[in-house]
Amino acid sequence: MILSFILFSGVLSTFFYVVYFAVVLTTIFFVILENRNPVRTMAWLLVLVFLPLVGLFLYLFIGRSTKRDRLISRNGYMRLNKRPMAEFQSQASLKYFTGKPRLMQFFGTVNKALPFEGNAVEVYTDGYSMLAALIQAVSKAKHHIHIEFYIFEDDAVGRLFRDVLIDKARQGVEIRVLYDDVGCWKIPHLFYEQMMYEGIEVQSFLKVRFPLFTSKVNYRNHRKIVVIDGKVGFIGGMNIAGRYIWGVPWGRWRDTHVQIQGKAVYGLQTTFLTDWYFVNRILLTATTYFPKIDNLGNSVAQIVTSDPTGEWKDIMQGLVLAISSSRSYFYIQSPYLLPTDPVLVALQSAALSGVDVRIMIPKHADTFITHKGSLSYLEDMMKAGIRIYLYKPGFLHSKLMVSDDEFSTVGSTNMDFRSFEHNFEANAFFYDKETALTFKQIFLDDQKECMLLAPKIWSRRSWKSKVTESVVRLLAPVL
Repeated sequence: MILSFILFSGVLSTFFYVVYFAVVLTTIFFVILENRNPVRTMAWLLVLVFLPLVGLFLYLFIGRSTKRDRLISRNGYMRLNKRPMAEFQSQASLKYFTGKPRLMQFFGTVNKALPFEGNAVEVYTDGYSMLAALIQAVSKAKHHIHIEFYIFEDDAVGRLFRDVLIDKARQGVEIRVLYDDVGCWKIPHLFYEQMMYEGIEVQSFLKVRFPLFTSKVNYRNHRKIVVIDGKVGFIGGMNIAGRYIWGVPWGRWRDTHVQIQGKAVYGLQTTFLTDWYFVNRILLTATTYFPKIDNLGNSVAQIVTSDPTGEWKDIMQGLVLAISSSRSYFYIQSPYLLPTDPVLVALQSAALSGVDVRIMIPKHADTFITHKGSLSYLEDMMKAGIRIYLYKPGFLHSKLMVSDDEFSTVGSTNMDFRSFEHNFEANAFFYDKETALTFKQIFLDDQKECMLLAPKIWSRRSWKSKVTESVVRLLAPVL
C-alpha cells in the first residue's frame, strides 16, 4: 500500500513537472512569436527561464500582448476627428507662429494635437495649493465638470472632494468622473455609489476582473485631467489622495500640476470626451462643451496624448526630438528613470554635444524594484556628462521638463517603459519663454535640496547594490 502510494506520488509529481515545463516552454515560444522589441523579448525570456513560476505568473498577468485593437478601439478618436467640433477647434488653433518648433509640427502630425495661443498658466508644486485651487474652480462651475484621475482615494481628501462634487451636482451642474480600475482597485464601490446616487456619472476605465484580468491589467489610464465649463483645465502629476498633501513617512510629496485657462482647454476637453466615449460609447461634442474663449494670457500650449494602440509612441518620440533639438540645457524631473534606448541615447548624445543635461529623481522612492532599476542607469548617464540630482526632502513625483527657455512640459508621463508603451498618458507642452522660465526656476529651487551625485563616489557603492541594480535592470522593459 505504501509502495503504491509512493509510486503514485512519483508519477503525479513527474506529470506535474512535465505539464508545468511544457506550459513554460509554450509560453516562451509564444513570446518569441510575438516579434516584440528584442530587448523586451530577452527580458521576458530571462524571467521565464530563471524564475519560471514567477515569470509565468507575471507574463499571464502583465506580459501578454493581446490584440489590443480588440480591447482598446481607436474609433472614438477617429469619430471625434470627423465631427464638426474638430473643425471649430482647428479654426481656433494657432495658425502662425514665428519659428514654429519642429516638436509642435511633429505632435500635430502624429497626434493630431492642435496648438493654442493666449493661455494663462498657474503652476502648483504641492498638493495643498493644487487641491485648494481645484476646489475653488469646481465651486464656480455653471454647466459641467469633467474629472479623470488614475487614483481617487477614499480618504479625507477624496471624501472632501467627493462632497464638493455632490454639492455642485445638487445645483444642477453636469458632472462626469472617470477613474482607473487598477489605480482605484482598493476603493469600495460605496464611495462611487454615493456620487452616482446624487446624479454624478461615474465610470471606471477597463474594468479588471477574473478571468479577463490577464488581458487588461497592462493598459491603464494614467491621465490626470479636470475640465470645468470648457474654459478651465487642470493637468499634471497629482491624483486625489491624502499623501499628495501630507506626504510620505520619509518626507513631503513634491509634485507639479498646472491650471490652464484659455483655448488649450479644448485639448483637455477632447481628451476627456474621447476617453468617456471609450468607456460607455456616448460621444459628447455639443458646442456647450467647447465655448468660445478669448485670449487670457501669453502661453502657447499643446495637449498631447499617448496610448498603447497608436502606430507611433507619440510622447516618447516627441521627447527624443525635443532632447535632440536642445542647444543649451535640458532639465528633467521624474520619479522613475527607466528610459527606452532611443531616449537614453538622445540624452547621452545631447550631453556629449555640450548640452547641460540634468536629471532629478527621488533619493528614496515608493517602489523598491523600480527605484533600483532607475539607479542602474545613472553610471552610464554620468559617463556622458549628465548631472544626476537626488531629491532628499521626500518623494519627488514631479514629471517636469524644460529646455533652452523655450520649451517645457508637465503631465502624467514618467520616464519609463510603462508610461511610454503601455499607459494612456497626457502632457501639456508649452512653447513660450514665460512658462519655460517658471519651470526652470522650480527645477533650480528643488536642486538646492538635492544631492549631486559624484561619478567616482557612485562607482564605489557596494557590490551588493550593483548586482541588485543590474538584475533589476534586466527586467526594466517589463516593469
